[in-house]
Amino acid sequence: MIDTRASGQIPKSAKQPGDRALCELPEPRVTPRRVVTGRSRFPSPGEMHRLRTSDVAQATLASVAPVFTVTKFDKEGNVTSFERKKTDLYQELGLQARDLRFQHLMSITTRNNRIILRMEYLKAVITPECLLILDYRNLNLEHWLFRELPSQLAGEGQLVTYPLPFEFRAIEALLQYRISKLQGKLSTLEPRILDTLEALVDPKHSSVDRSKLHILLQNGRSLSELETDIKMFKESLLEILDEEELLEELCLTKWSDPEVFEQSSTGIDHAEEMELLLENCYRLAEDLSHAARELRALIDDSQSVIFINLDSHRNVMMRLNLQLTMGTFSLSLFGLIGVAFGMNLESSLEEDHRVFWLITGIMFMGSGLIWRRLLSFLGRQLEAPLPPMVAPLPRKTLQADRRLDVKQSLRPDGLGSSRSVLTPR
Repeated sequence: MIDTRASGQIPKSAKQPGDRALCELPEPRVTPRRVVTGRSRFPSPGEMHRLRTSDVAQATLASVAPVFTVTKFDKEGNVTSFERKKTDLYQELGLQARDLRFQHLMSITTRNNRIILRMEYLKAVITPECLLILDYRNLNLEHWLFRELPSQLAGEGQLVTYPLPFEFRAIEALLQYRISKLQGKLSTLEPRILDTLEALVDPKHSSVDRSKLHILLQNGRSLSELETDIKMFKESLLEILDEEELLEELCLTKWSDPEVFEQSSTGIDHAEEMELLLENCYRLAEDLSHAARELRALIDDSQSVIFINLDSHRNVMMRLNLQLTMGTFSLSLFGLIGVAFGMNLESSLEEDHRVFWLITGIMFMGSGLIWRRLLSFLGRQLEAPLPPMVAPLPRKTLQADRRLDVKQSLRPDGLGSSRSVLTPR
């Protein structure tokens, strides 16, 4: 096959004078039945069965085919809305059924001099003459579709690609809308995350609020979804930027209008303009990705601080529990004396009233002394080890190092001057 694009000629298959007619989306035509005259034979029963089966299958497919709500935008910004079955729509656009499935959440493909674009819930088909938005209902797109998009396509907005063909304005408007939606999500998440982190890391609060942690978890999930959306958007643009053929295919008017083809060959290269447009969008998406990564880093750092704070509180509670356990052990140890005197054994000591106070004092004093020794032992074990002592350098070594520094500082001025300073006369 001969590459007609590289040779500077427009291929006959690329010339589509019926683009305007396709964009007008006429009603589906009904093919009249052929009347056979003269000699004709009647179909056999098997042929009749096959014909009836095919007719039934086609009628079934037509009845279950989904219906698209189509909003058409032309070059002048005029807007029309209508409904069309999927089978009729892809036939009138010269596409196949698989082209209108929109399986991927983010995709930009070209088929038969048409651009099929899917950005999450936004489905669009771009032709050299018009832009078709499919199924926009219940998606909160009315304000952008009917107030902002028509003026942008007509050249009244702030689009950089206004002097270029229609498909450039359509692609720029759609990509700008997608970037603005991602920017809006990031602008909504950023203050929430910062406020939650500030409340969690505040040193005035000794405990961590669980409700704040739950809010931070939800915002972290939303941030992860946003990072995924930005990554998919960047990968879709990067896939096109890496292939020059895809950039050429996105220039629809170049392959359908001979005058535009000559201008692109001699003057402004439409493929380069398309590359600049996509690179600008990719740069904006990269900025959003960088801001999202910074928020993720803040969340990770704050989580580390929160975990350290929780570990500190847990250590305090464990130390208090250990101290109380030591006190209980001390009381239990000297409580054995009271147990011994509580037995039903007779001796001469219980007759003296001073023995009770003496034994009680011994019990409390002994328990206190043992508890004190245990606490001091615990304190020595929990103290942080001191850094190792560094032995001081000898005086001669310091003098030798200082003399070496003086020699190195004087060496660039001349070898004789350094000798005259350092060598005694």
